[in-house]
Amino acid sequence: MNDRIVVGLDGSAESLAAARWAAREALLRGVPLHLVHAEEWSSPRDLPMPTSDVRRHWAQTLLNETADELRASHPELEVGIRSIDGRPAAELAGVAAGANMIALGSRGLGTVTGFVLGSVGMAVIQATVRPVVMVRASEDAAPHPDGRHTARELLVGVDISRPCDALLAFAFEEAARRECALHVMHSWSLPLLAGYGAAYDPRVHAQLEMSAESSLREVLAPWRDKYPDVGVAARASLGHAATELIRMGSEAGLIVVGRRIRRSSIGAHIGPVTHAVLHHAKAPVAVIAHE
Repeated sequence: MNDRIVVGLDGSAESLAAARWAAREALLRGVPLHLVHAEEWSSPRDLPMPTSDVRRHWAQTLLNETADELRASHPELEVGIRSIDGRPAAELAGVAAGANMIALGSRGLGTVTGFVLGSVGMAVIQATVRPVVMVRASEDAAPHPDGRHTARELLVGVDISRPCDALLAFAFEEAARRECALHVMHSWSLPLLAGYGAAYDPRVHAQLEMSAESSLREVLAPWRDKYPDVGVAARASLGHAATELIRMGSEAGLIVVGRRIRRSSIGAHIGPVTHAVLHHAKAPVAVIAHE
């Protein structure tokens, strides 16, 4: 794997914010940044399209101008550019396969153009096992002292009933790089087989909460030992995971969520929690593929 961060660039405010976010991340990791624009310029029958030359020129200008801006802001950053003729989702996923991560712009719910979640962004998430970070245009509204990420805590949502080492590895490593606090959240539900009386018995509720908190502490213990300088706040709460992540992540610097790797003809499994966070969270969201 080549150490680099890839950005999918389409000229939208969201993709430009993703490029600026990725530039800060590349500096943090000490790796090059690659700006990629992918677009189908050729017709299905390989006939020349009247506007293809214009679009190619526009894409090259976009890449050059964005690269120049980032080099001016971060003189120590190595920036490469690449324009690809092909379907954006497939081409970006292919480029991302050899990178540390890929960053894309996202308008969130209710949009119909550009790197829209549900089209290019969702397809890339489904097609690659590399970390994918979705960035809103509003990320540029926050001040970034010394060209670094803002000093905000990271939030990671985990389901301790399933393997979550990949999410915790990414979250702890990122928090250590940023020298910021890490908030770990696990949401749990009442057992389906519990009778209504037992389910609402305060003593049963308290026991279940204690059990969830104990299990979360056990899961986090080796990671706390590995990253002793990372301040960790852990919370196990009764409720809907997506709602809690969106609420708690409103002031976060990055929200980390997972998607399970599904090896079948059905396709990738995003999961309802990750799907909801991607659509509604204001902070950048990192999606980590895991078993």
